[in-house]
Parts: sequence; C-alpha cells; structure tokens
Amino acid sequence: MPSLTEQIECWLKEQLIRSRENILEIKRSELAQEFDCVPSQVNYVLETRFTVERGYLVQSRRGGRGFIRIIKLQMDLPEQLQLLRDSIGASISQGQAENILLHLAEEGLLNRREKRVLQAAISRDNLKVALPLRDMIRARLLKAMLLALLGE
Repeated sequence: MPSLTEQIECWLKEQLIRSRENILEIKRSELAQEFDCVPSQVNYVLETRFTVERGYLVQSRRGGRGFIRIIKLQMDLPEQLQLLRDSIGASISQGQAENILLHLAEEGLLNRREKRVLQAAISRDNLKVALPLRDMIRARLLKAMLLALLGE
C-alpha cells in the first residue's frame, strides 16, 4: 500500500489532469481533512513532490481564505531546460538534482538509460569530495548536461 505522502501526491496529480488547465486550487485544510492528516503533512508533500525541479509551481496563502494553487508548468523543451538550469544556482544537493532528472524523464526528455547515466555522473558515490564542494561540482555538471540537451 502506498504511503500517505504518495497517496496525496497521486490524488493531486489526478486532480491536475482533470482540471485540463494544469492548475489546481484547493484549501490546505480541506486536503488534510480528505486524507485525515495534519496540514503539515500536506506541506511536506507540496515542498518535496511539487517543486520547480519537478515541473510545478506552488503558490499559497495562509489564513481563513487561504488556498494552495498548484500549476503544472507547460513549456517547450528549450524553455523547460533553461528554467531548470537557471534554478540550479552555484550548488545543488543530490536530491534536488535527481528531482530535475526525474522531471525530465517524466516529460519524455530523457529515456531510462540517459537518466541512469546522468544520475551516475552526479551521484555522491562518484563525486568523492567533501561538502560544500561536492554540491558545487554537481551544479556545474548538471548545468553542463542541460546545456548539452539544449544543443548549445
């Protein structure tokens, strides 16, 4: 049986697909009530599963009239790659980098083999240097990979 986090993620993705506009707006408290969980569990799902690296933009407002708006980013390949490249900065964790690769694979921009090759290149097991240098090297490698995908 999937974890609560996976259930919430799947439910939100299904709702996004049904919306046809790739935008979902819902109240955090209603979502927590739907899954019989605390709102912080909803926050966790949003912060870890609906990131720019994974192709989503999340907007929220807290309070009585608060909401969560999830937008599935719809861009052409060069725009997606450039946005992802710009989001990297000077350093990136392995988890964040893997989220980018997961997003590219989900969008059909990388096949399984390409994804595995890129994962191996940015893995902490292969970047045997101490932090924060490792995250800086990973960022440079990933930026170079995205440029290569752009054909530049």
